[in-house]
Amino acid sequence: FSIRGETNPSGIPHGYGRMAARGVAAPQHAGSPAFSCIMPWSAPKARMAPNEDAAPVAKGTIATMKQSWTDLFRWRQRVAITNEYGETTTEWQSPEPLQNPVKLFMQLSVRDWVFFLVGLAAWTADAFDFHALSIQTVKLAAYYDTTKTNVTTAITLTLLLRSVGAALFGLAGDKFGRKWPMVVNMIVLGLLQIATIYSATFQQFLAVRSLFGLFMGGVYGNAIAMALENCPVNARGLMSGILQQGYSFGYVLAACANLGVGGSTESWKTVFWIAAGLSIAVGLIRICFPESQQFLAAKRAGKPKVTPAAFFRETRAMLAKEWRMCIYCVILMTWFNYYSHTSQDSYTTFLLTQKEFKNAAASRGSIIMKVGACVGGTIIGYLSQFVGRRRAMVAAALISGCLIPAWILPTGEPSLSASGFFMQFFVQGAWGVIPIHLNELSPPAFRSSFPGITYQVGNMISSPSAQIVNAISESHHVRGASGDRVEAYGPTMGVATAIIAVGIAVTAALGPEKRGSRFETTAPAGAEQDVMVKKRESGSEDAYESEGQLEKGSEAKLEKA
Repeated sequence: FSIRGETNPSGIPHGYGRMAARGVAAPQHAGSPAFSCIMPWSAPKARMAPNEDAAPVAKGTIATMKQSWTDLFRWRQRVAITNEYGETTTEWQSPEPLQNPVKLFMQLSVRDWVFFLVGLAAWTADAFDFHALSIQTVKLAAYYDTTKTNVTTAITLTLLLRSVGAALFGLAGDKFGRKWPMVVNMIVLGLLQIATIYSATFQQFLAVRSLFGLFMGGVYGNAIAMALENCPVNARGLMSGILQQGYSFGYVLAACANLGVGGSTESWKTVFWIAAGLSIAVGLIRICFPESQQFLAAKRAGKPKVTPAAFFRETRAMLAKEWRMCIYCVILMTWFNYYSHTSQDSYTTFLLTQKEFKNAAASRGSIIMKVGACVGGTIIGYLSQFVGRRRAMVAAALISGCLIPAWILPTGEPSLSASGFFMQFFVQGAWGVIPIHLNELSPPAFRSSFPGITYQVGNMISSPSAQIVNAISESHHVRGASGDRVEAYGPTMGVATAIIAVGIAVTAALGPEKRGSRFETTAPAGAEQDVMVKKRESGSEDAYESEGQLEKGSEAKLEKA
C-alpha cells in the first residue's frame, strides 16, 4: 500500500489510517513518495485504532459558536491537520496526560529560561508601575485635594492610551524584533514614573499618566511573545500561567512597598521611585541579551529584510481574513479586563473605606489577595494544558462568581484575607490561560502585535471600570463595621464582578480554541508578500499566485512542524 503525509501520535498516517490498518491501498498521487510492503497487522491494540475522524472546523460566526458549544462537552479536541502537500484533515485528539512540572521545566534550555524570565520581569515591572497608583488612590486624593473618583480618571486615561501603544510597539516587535521595542518601553516608563512624582498640579499628573499609558501598552505583547514563543508545546500551559502572574506579582510588590512606606500622604512618591527603578533596570538588563532566536530564525527563513510596504500589505490581508477572530479576542479581553480591574483596583480602597481598616491592615489584605492570584494563575494555567483552555476559563469564572458573598460580607481581617485569596485564585486562574490562549489564536506571523493589540483594545473599552466603581460607590452608602454610613464599595464590586464572570463563561464557551497549535516555523510578517512581489518583478511563472494561496502555503508549512 502507498503512504504519504504525516503520522499521528498512534503511528498511523493522517487520512489513511483506517485504510492502512485494513490493508486497503491508499490513493496514489503523481510525484508523491510511496513504498510497498506486505506485513501482518500485529501492532498492539492500543496503537491499532487511529484518531477518530471529525467534521471540519466550522466556518462562519454562528456555525463556530454551535460547534464550540458542543465541543466544550466532548473531552477530545477537534484538530485540523495540514500535511506538507497542503492537504487538511480533521480528527479528534485526546489531550496528553499532565506531566510532572519539574520535567516540563527541564525541557527549557538555559536560553529559553533567559528569555522567559526577562519577559516575566518586564510584565512584573509593568504591573508594579500601574498598581503604584491604584493601591494609593486614597493618598493621591488627599495629596491633590480631590475625590477618589477624580484620581481614578488617571487609570482611565492610562488604559485608553495603552491600546495605541500596543499597536505601535506590537507592530514594531513583529517587524524589528522583540528586543529594542521592549528596551525603549521599559526605560521610558521609568522616566515617566519620575515625571509623575514631580507633577505639581493634578492636571499635570493626568497628562503624565496619559503619556505613561502610551508606553505601558507596548509591554504586554512583546513580553509574552518573547517569553512563550520558544517554550515546548506541552509546557506552554504551565509557563503561560506563571507568566501571567507577573501581573499579580507586580501588584504584590507594589502593595509591599505601600506597606513599607506607611500611610502618610507624601509616602506615595517613594513607591513611584521604586517603580521607576524597576522599569529602568529591566530595560537595561534586556540590552545585555540578544534578540529572540525564534524571531531571527523565522526572519532568515522568510526573507532577510522585510519592507514596510510588504509588512502593512500582509497586515491588511490578515485583518481581512481574521476579522472575526480579532473581534472575538477583543470581546474576550474586554470581559477579562473588566474582570480584573473591577475585582482588584478598588480593593484596597474597599478595605480602607467600607471595612475601615488602617493602611497596614489594608495592605496586608491586598498582598494576601494577590498571592492567591499568583498561585491560582499558575495552577489553572498548568491544568489548561490537559482540561482545555476554554473549560479552565469557564470553570474558574463560575467558581469566582459563587465566592462573591464570602468576598465582600465579612468584617474581620482574617476572614476577608482568606476570601480575597480564594477569589483572586480563580479570577487570575482564568487569566493564567490568556497568554497562551491568545498566542494560539493569533495569526502566526503576528504573535507580537495580535495579542498585544487585542488585549489593549479590551483594556481601552474597559478603561472606565475603576472610575465607574468609585463613582457608584461614592454616591451610595451602606452601614460600616462601626455603624457609620460608608461608601458602598463592596456591593458595587460584587454585582459588577458577578455580571462579568457570567459574561466570560458564555463568551469562552462559544469561542474557538487551538490548544497545541504550532507556530515555530512561521516567517515574519511581510516575508510572504515580499516573496510574491519579487516573483512578479522577475517574471516567474508563478509570479501571480494569489495572496490566499501564499497564506495557505504558509499555514501548511506551519502545521508541518
